[in-house]
Amino acid sequence: MNEEIEFILDTARENMEKAMAHLEKELVKIRAGKASPAMLSSVMVEYYGNMTPLSQVANINTPDGRTIMVQPWEKNMIPAIENAIMTANLGFNPMNNGEMVIINVPPLTEERRRQLAKQARSEAEEAKIGVRSARQEANKEVKALGVSEDLEKNAEIDIQELTDTYIKKVDQVLEVKEAEIMKV
Repeated sequence: MNEEIEFILDTARENMEKAMAHLEKELVKIRAGKASPAMLSSVMVEYYGNMTPLSQVANINTPDGRTIMVQPWEKNMIPAIENAIMTANLGFNPMNNGEMVIINVPPLTEERRRQLAKQARSEAEEAKIGVRSARQEANKEVKALGVSEDLEKNAEIDIQELTDTYIKKVDQVLEVKEAEIMKV
């Protein structure tokens, strides 16, 4: 019976880990004042009739904390890339010098920082919901095993400890991201 409980715990841990990974992926997209190639991860460019991620048609880098440079592999793609960045509605105003697209990342206003912090908190709440639903699922599976009351209670305690650990991790990741966003 213990192997089954261990399996349930491992499954719950895996699901909670997935919630954490999703949170980190979403938080990377939230801009924290300094330029990052990840800011353009959602941009899709029309490339020979197909919508293609920008990273597959150009090289994206950040020479400094305020600039993103997009160097297309084909120069005739520059207007399409500029258009795609404008259409993505990221608040950027791309310029080109004939060779590459240059994006100056404007500093964040206090109001915008608060909005981004609120968005980060919302993503963290989604991650907590994911962690709690993994706990709920694990508790349901333990009850379905039909083991003794003691084993069931011990398994529930282990599941709760795992949940608390992941909720703390979510809070720590959020705290770091909020500090990064609010830092001027």
